[in-house]
Amino acid sequence: MKIIILTSSLALGGTERVVASLCNEWAARGDDVTLILTYSGGAKLFYPLSERTELINLADVVGVKNLGVLTYAQRLYALRRLLVERDADVIVSFLPNVNVSTIISSAFLKTPLIICERSYPLVIPRFHILNVLRKRTYRYADMLTVQTDSIADKFRKHYPGLKAVRTIPNALPEEIATYKKSSMSERKILLSLGRLAPEKQLDKLLNTFSLIAPMFPDWDLHIYGDGPMKSSLDQQIRDAGLQSRAFLKGPTSKPWEVMAGADAFVMVSQYEGFPNALLEAMGIGLPCAVFDCPTGPREITRDGKDALLVPLNDYEGLRGALTTLMGNEQLRSDLGAQARDSVYGRFSHAQVMAQWDQLFKQVGAMR
Repeated sequence: MKIIILTSSLALGGTERVVASLCNEWAARGDDVTLILTYSGGAKLFYPLSERTELINLADVVGVKNLGVLTYAQRLYALRRLLVERDADVIVSFLPNVNVSTIISSAFLKTPLIICERSYPLVIPRFHILNVLRKRTYRYADMLTVQTDSIADKFRKHYPGLKAVRTIPNALPEEIATYKKSSMSERKILLSLGRLAPEKQLDKLLNTFSLIAPMFPDWDLHIYGDGPMKSSLDQQIRDAGLQSRAFLKGPTSKPWEVMAGADAFVMVSQYEGFPNALLEAMGIGLPCAVFDCPTGPREITRDGKDALLVPLNDYEGLRGALTTLMGNEQLRSDLGAQARDSVYGRFSHAQVMAQWDQLFKQVGAMR
């Protein structure tokens, strides 16, 4: 089968890691895979990509990297030419801006088009140009995929005329099976991993940790990731006098090794799509405390059966959950083991890849 996949880049990020994984999986089984990266400034790869995957930077094809109306028209024309030349069995596009461009560029082609949303749909303001374009164009895609049923319901409500909406969660990477929680250090690690951006609310996490840190002198907070809040978070750590207890560790290409060396995981996002970090932390066997944000945590933790699920923005509740988790070694052991068994039973790599094949059959790309 010939598959074209489109996304903005393969820089650090959850969507980017999923795209790389799909490319590698489909290429490994013998599919003819082309990955088109649409970022106007070119693209550096943070995640490894199979040599069997054809990689195309749209900016290189167009030859112009600055933004503008004329450049955008050139990019759409170049993208359409690539789609026609590759003549794939199916096109799979990720992220709203890429989805809109792909829908426009593939107009009147017979190739089935699957567009993928990876975040909470109401994040983009109602009258933002991108949201207006989504409402105008998404109805022309053959399939919209999202990661949770609650997001699917919201898209059906707010984007009338969609042909079909299906839920496909992220998969636990096969490699994660070789990792298991193994922290044996004298100092215990509370881990958070994600983009250093306002929606992740890591400043609030630091506030909460500063309140409970004196109760747990053998615990440190490690935050992995990069983003626009790096400087302000670093200053917050210094202002709180937490330089020896809270650390911004930067981005990592080996998240499972980091998780395996931690003792507990925490996530306090304002919203998510389907958080890979939480899924994989549970897959490693880490006990987790997480805000019940839209969407993903409730589904992944089975309504809080497999982790400490705290009401969104309930910081007293978060403080209590972390105090309970950090103060009870047996609870951490039991909850971590339960979390690992639970997510392996529902989000295995084989299960999720089979769902993609079923999706291809539904749009007529695979027979």
